[in-house]
Amino acid sequence: MADRQAPNTTVIERSGGSGATILIAIVLLIAVIVGGYFLLAQNRNDTIRTDAVTKAASKVGDGASKVGDAASKAADHATN
Repeated sequence: MADRQAPNTTVIERSGGSGATILIAIVLLIAVIVGGYFLLAQNRNDTIRTDAVTKAASKVGDGASKVGDAASKAADHATN
């Protein structure tokens, strides 16, 4: 009997993928965009609040200065 080799058979499997990777990437991208939007919106709100408090404090300071001036004038009138 002669040595006969069995024929070699090569099987190539191709999987097209289900597109799940692309779907997950899109969902993650949307999540990052939404998160960024909320962070920016919160930052804007903090800036608005800070500006409002600064303006209010300035007005209180102006009012205190006017009260001080009025008290000084009243003291001057009282001593004259």
